[in-house]
Amino acid sequence: GTIFLDEIGEMSLATQTKLLRVLQERKIERVGSSIPIKVDIRVIVATNKDLGKQVEANRFRDDLFYRLNVINIHMPPLRERKEDVPALVEHFLAKHRYSASAQPATISEEALRRLNEYNWPGNVRELENVIERAVVLSRGQVITSRELPFGEHDAEHDGEGEGGDEISAEKSFFKKSVAQFEKDLIMKALRDAGGNRSKAAEMLGIYRRLLYAKIKEYTLEGYPPKGR
Repeated sequence: GTIFLDEIGEMSLATQTKLLRVLQERKIERVGSSIPIKVDIRVIVATNKDLGKQVEANRFRDDLFYRLNVINIHMPPLRERKEDVPALVEHFLAKHRYSASAQPATISEEALRRLNEYNWPGNVRELENVIERAVVLSRGQVITSRELPFGEHDAEHDGEGEGGDEISAEKSFFKKSVAQFEKDLIMKALRDAGGNRSKAAEMLGIYRRLLYAKIKEYTLEGYPPKGR
């Protein structure tokens, strides 16, 4: 069979040693057993780190690096392959459309244009986060630009930096995005519960005291306004 190991650059040296032994001996042992089991596997790995530099810094085993580096495929960042955005959007839309009560079936041309203009400092994971958020917030069958977390200026300019600036932009995005996503979920639960916080907490699967703390953190006291 085939095993895919994502972010192998984060693997500890101890685990690297175990993986190397499996690749060399083609044998594994179940936890709690000392009986070796033969395996016939192909290993595919992925990483966003330069493993060559990791080897030089003694953070990655050189023998494992050479063992894995048979065929090297470089995947450009999403900003350099914008033609993939529509297909990825459809994939993530299909993946997340049933994760919320709203089930948008498609995305508007304007929203797709915004997604194509954005430079994606957080790469494909950022795109998936944006689509999941849009699915949760959407109230109809079509995701519009209103459900996207950035506007015209952000779409045109965000993520233009390189190196350290790009990493900082990615971290900043995820921090803001997670907070906004959490706030949006709480607002939706409060709306669906008619302002009943106990019911909203139950819908979210969290304790009431945590919901109260989040309502205070996001200044949502009195939400939703009466009459809505």
